[in-house]
Amino acid sequence: MKKLTIALIIITLLVPKQSKAQSNGAAAAAAVGVGLLAIGAGIAAVEDMKERAELTATQWVLANHPELNSFSLKTLDFNGKKTKDMSATSVISFKIQEFSPSDNPKLDGRKQVLLAFTSYGWISDQGIDFNKVQWYLIDSDEWLNMMVAYAKVASKEKSDAVLKDVLNNGVVVNKGIKAKGKSEIPFFKLEGDMYLVTDYSSEMKLIYNEKTLGIFLKKTENLVQMGRAAVIDTHEFLFQNN
Repeated sequence: MKKLTIALIIITLLVPKQSKAQSNGAAAAAAVGVGLLAIGAGIAAVEDMKERAELTATQWVLANHPELNSFSLKTLDFNGKKTKDMSATSVISFKIQEFSPSDNPKLDGRKQVLLAFTSYGWISDQGIDFNKVQWYLIDSDEWLNMMVAYAKVASKEKSDAVLKDVLNNGVVVNKGIKAKGKSEIPFFKLEGDMYLVTDYSSEMKLIYNEKTLGIFLKKTENLVQMGRAAVIDTHEFLFQNN
């Protein structure tokens, strides 16, 4: 998508110069038309992938969590990894919220986030292979525990109580935990090749590196760095109106 956008910008910049010569007008218009068609096709492909991902996520929930009888599932972040992350993995997140069945129901029940960690080869010219995806369903308590563990390894603050209090009123950003518009708990300043690691669970390790939350999946031995926006979106969804 980024390449298509750049191509369109280049075409747009070139058209005024070419339009000076009437003979080049048709060619310029054709170039713009091709560019717009490419952009449209790219957007349509991404939307199709999102719909397929939501369907597969819904099927996973139905198969693995029969206690969920009435819920909404929507994509939260389709590509939640850090832009500069060169790993073969990515993370897609879905927001799930329960509701009471009625006409025009309100989403006012329990919130959870489903994280889908992809591995190498999950997407190709043949489409999406969801057999190469690991699923993790987390609620606000689990996410808070993850952020506390991450903050403890990334900062000088080691008190669970202090960190939970700040996180309940703030959010993790690149440089630390921010609450009410100001930095409350700064994270250590590290070089790009330095890593701070905490063994969070039997399934994952949490990594602090380059001001980024890294998640190392023990099963596949893959490391994915979650982008700042994905971390903030997850936190705000789970804790807004709490």
